[in-house]
Amino acid sequence: MSKEIIIGSRGSKLALLYAQMAKDKIIENTELEDGDILVKPITTKGDLIKDKRLSEFGGKGLFSSNLEKELLNKNIDIAIHALKDMPALESKGLMTETFLKRNDPREILLSIKKKRFSELNLKSIIGTSSYRREFQIKKMRPDIVCKLIRGNIDTRIKKLKEGVYDAIVLSYAGVKCLNLDSQISEIFSINKIIPSAGQGVIALQCRKKDNKIISILKKVNHIETYKKAHAERNVLKVLEGDCETAVGAHATVVKNKITLEAELFSLDGKLRFYEKKTSALNKYKELGIEVGQSLKTKSNNSYKR
Repeated sequence: MSKEIIIGSRGSKLALLYAQMAKDKIIENTELEDGDILVKPITTKGDLIKDKRLSEFGGKGLFSSNLEKELLNKNIDIAIHALKDMPALESKGLMTETFLKRNDPREILLSIKKKRFSELNLKSIIGTSSYRREFQIKKMRPDIVCKLIRGNIDTRIKKLKEGVYDAIVLSYAGVKCLNLDSQISEIFSINKIIPSAGQGVIALQCRKKDNKIISILKKVNHIETYKKAHAERNVLKVLEGDCETAVGAHATVVKNKITLEAELFSLDGKLRFYEKKTSALNKYKELGIEVGQSLKTKSNNSYKR
């Protein structure tokens, strides 16, 4: 190859594992070899500020903006993202049309003495950085106290062990990837907690006019995940969702049908709006728009400031 392909990734242990998975998948499906692809760690603003909610200082874009800047400046050729951390709207000049096969999208509980959610003491403190998780937890147990937690998975587990929290809720995909399954107290079913749109999906982003990279990425795109991701993300787009939007969306595919369920909470978490619809698999984009519009109508914009 005349020029190495550079994959840009956040610098955390988990993000670099995701980047390696993407690199391996490209090598497996193309004629490229290990030496043809480099992984470049990039620090994002979201990694630097660890004591505030994302919504207080710029939202989800804090995890993706530095990577996108590097892409637009042609310092990297591909940016790796956890899809759930990407803003709903695509940045100008870039495209995210490639997704690796989805990891488990469910949420998990880690707790002191491995207590299950129902076994936690009255008014136990659960660490979470997401309004969605907070409202979903309180829907099941109004007595629970939710307290902000930020940082990577290792940092959050350390805070749990130090007794800052009685339990924490995390995404199963990340914990599984880091081989920390043995620390899990409970895996929540989708019926109990609908995950964030795109949870468990690794997204590969590139420049819109970079035909060489686009042709490579087409070879690693997982079609079923692609359709689920677009359906779920279209819910966010219709709602114009940001970090303060407490919304979960999850799609399943059976044969030639796709089912999408989503829930949205009012800004104060007191009202919950739910929708579930099924369509032909080739109507996955329209299904996401339909579910998003239904939630928007039901909520009467009570989810917005």
